[in-house]
Amino acid sequence: MIIETFVLSPFQQNTRVVACEATRKAVCIDPGAESGELIDFIRDNDLALQAITLTHGHLDHVGGTASLAQEFPDAEILLHKDDEDLYRSLPAQPLRMGLSPHQLRALGMEYDDPPGITRNWTDGEIYAIGEIRFKVLHCPGHTPGHVVFADESSRSVFVGDCLFEGSIGRTDLPGGSYEQLMDSINNKILPLGDDFVVYSGHGRETTIGREREFNPFLQGRYF
Repeated sequence: MIIETFVLSPFQQNTRVVACEATRKAVCIDPGAESGELIDFIRDNDLALQAITLTHGHLDHVGGTASLAQEFPDAEILLHKDDEDLYRSLPAQPLRMGLSPHQLRALGMEYDDPPGITRNWTDGEIYAIGEIRFKVLHCPGHTPGHVVFADESSRSVFVGDCLFEGSIGRTDLPGGSYEQLMDSINNKILPLGDDFVVYSGHGRETTIGREREFNPFLQGRYF
């Protein structure tokens, strides 16, 4: 499995291309901002982008969807139904953060309406990328429609903003719930196994075992 990370947007978000080495089929997980480097990587490595796979609808995870879809119009766009309203509100999201309209262009946060969703994720579905098999797990808490992608063969899980090295996703934004997020982590992510490598939406890679042992939120030290 090929995994290439691009740190994009003012929020230093990890956009990833995941590809099957045998078939060259690929997906882009959470294109956070427009990126020529990202587009060049896909083309220069002869990858066939079959989908833009979104973990959730926050602007720093979907802000580059339009530009990527324009370059690869055959790629489907997938998102859980519970985050569709959030996704469609992309142009207004920076304003809800307290930014004024005249600041948006300078910050790279001036967005048009995003392209339409091809279809919605279903909890527990298996999504094939060539020989790769993602199990899609609905993990609400950071947003209502947040999902993660787990690959049993490579022992990898792409968790968006559910879990970070030493921390967890924010739950103080609209639609967030600390109780839901902890339930998602404890009952969907941790049971995957301690050897799973965790690819988070921000920051460094970690493992489930490391977070189980050292993450203070998983040990009840923060509430």
